[in-house]
Amino acid sequence: MPTRAIMIQGTGSNVGKSMLVAGLCRAATRRGLSVAPFKPQNMSNNAAVTEDGGEIGRAQALQAMACGRPLSVHMNPILLKPETDSGSQVIVQGQRHSTLQARDFSKARAGLMTPVLESFGILGQSADLIIVEGAGSPAEVNLRQNDLANMGFAHAAGVPVVLAGDINRGGVIAQIVGTQVVMDPQDAAMITGFLVNKFRGDVSLFDDGYREIERRTGWTGFGTLPWFANAHLLPAEDAVDLSRAPSDGGFHIVCPMLSRISNFDDLDPLAAEPSVRLTMVPPGTPLPADADLVILPGTKSTRGDLAFLRAQGWDIDLYAHVRRGGAVLGICGGYQM
Repeated sequence: MPTRAIMIQGTGSNVGKSMLVAGLCRAATRRGLSVAPFKPQNMSNNAAVTEDGGEIGRAQALQAMACGRPLSVHMNPILLKPETDSGSQVIVQGQRHSTLQARDFSKARAGLMTPVLESFGILGQSADLIIVEGAGSPAEVNLRQNDLANMGFAHAAGVPVVLAGDINRGGVIAQIVGTQVVMDPQDAAMITGFLVNKFRGDVSLFDDGYREIERRTGWTGFGTLPWFANAHLLPAEDAVDLSRAPSDGGFHIVCPMLSRISNFDDLDPLAAEPSVRLTMVPPGTPLPADADLVILPGTKSTRGDLAFLRAQGWDIDLYAHVRRGGAVLGICGGYQM
């Protein structure tokens, strides 16, 4: 019997695919199904250790928790961990495979569909339903050849697709309709319908826009989902999602956002402490002078981020911090610095 599955793809990055999959995983699990999350290819330096000894993207770990299922390397068989602007470490089924430049990886993708489909099949042996998350957007048609993340996988595994758009950014009609326009008709035929995500306010105000998407695409509208204000409390997949309001505690902990920061949700327990005020400092901003503790986080490029730290002037801030009696703690690559 073939594995039952549905795939959530997006009109772009950060439209809420990871959260949608996590929510669907929890909803289906509560209905008594055995559910597993799956992301064929992910790019993130925020990884989680699995019970079978490998690593997967943190978003898939969250989704596995929503399913009440142990973490497995097969939930995210290809994980790319960026080390430079043009190169990444390639993790295959939880283990380091190679380090490749972007151009070389595009050539290597053809051979990686085999472990992707193998992992999908393994998950299917113990799940009634697999909910699959795409990456980026199927509208990136320049990346379609040997694609693992979106329509390449959907075709290879025979999985129908629901396309999600982000109305919070504006232009959601163009997002969804435009995606269909640029896609190959065979790829567009894999899409069974669409979702409009991150709506704020009175949803009836979008009724005309919703019908316009249905009219122009011929796709079924599966719903409009509200803005989820507490999404920032859950683990982020990308460092670009790290903008968070400082907490109100008295003990001030500061963490500079390095260019290749990794496993940054190691700091989440500190943010949850009522007596702690955690500040994530973006590039171009000095480290606050009232810090009690500065944490240098993990990184996928220790030497590169040491140069980045100095370029921001954070080394000068650190020297001043120590002279004032402040403490510095390094984690992994931050400890090496």
